[in-house]
Amino acid sequence: MNKQEILQKNAKKWGASLVAFSNLNGVLPDNLKDLPYGMTIVIKLSDRIIDEIKDKPTYTYFHHYRSVNTLIDQITLRMVLMIEEFGYNALAVPASQSIAELGEYRGLFQHKTAATRAGIGWIGKNDLLITEKYGPRVRLGTVLTDMPFKTGIPIVESKCGDCSLCVKSCPAMALNGYKWEEGIERSKILDARACSEYMKKNYQHIGRGSVCGICMRVCPYGKKTDITKTAKIKT
Repeated sequence: MNKQEILQKNAKKWGASLVAFSNLNGVLPDNLKDLPYGMTIVIKLSDRIIDEIKDKPTYTYFHHYRSVNTLIDQITLRMVLMIEEFGYNALAVPASQSIAELGEYRGLFQHKTAATRAGIGWIGKNDLLITEKYGPRVRLGTVLTDMPFKTGIPIVESKCGDCSLCVKSCPAMALNGYKWEEGIERSKILDARACSEYMKKNYQHIGRGSVCGICMRVCPYGKKTDITKTAKIKT
């Protein structure tokens, strides 16, 4: 078993649902270009908890969201320590973080970029990563490193087709219905300010740092249905 396989095996042992690897040359900011490889950690969210979301998030979903973020941060920290033991440099990108100096509602590096580069999925009209197996019902973590990996084949186009369920279901009217392709600006898909302000105004009583989840719940991908048929429905 090589070092990459050891990392993958341990990440899954510690709770990851999926693990994939990417080459991030060309998409990293200057201060991170010395860490050109990415390791993406995916944790599936509970179907029961997501299915309980109707016109607003539940208290249980808020707690679940925070708990999964904590687990991701624990796994990526362990990955960093293991990679350093192998003699390489590594940095864990926090599961959920907003750094004002980097721009509005942006973190250290975009988990979805690493995930699409790893071939895990595409970005949907809800601005969430859509995986074939779990749909958008996932949370992501990323480790950046200079440890060379055998990497996945990047996904560069959306598979959402004509489906617009998430767009029509967004209570903040923050989704523009734009179909993702690699390299487009987030603002074409999502009005991040409208989304954030709506959650803060309407859901803050549920928990600090409110989350919504409606666009995740309505997505045909990840539901326990015939995804192939459902995703072709024109709405």
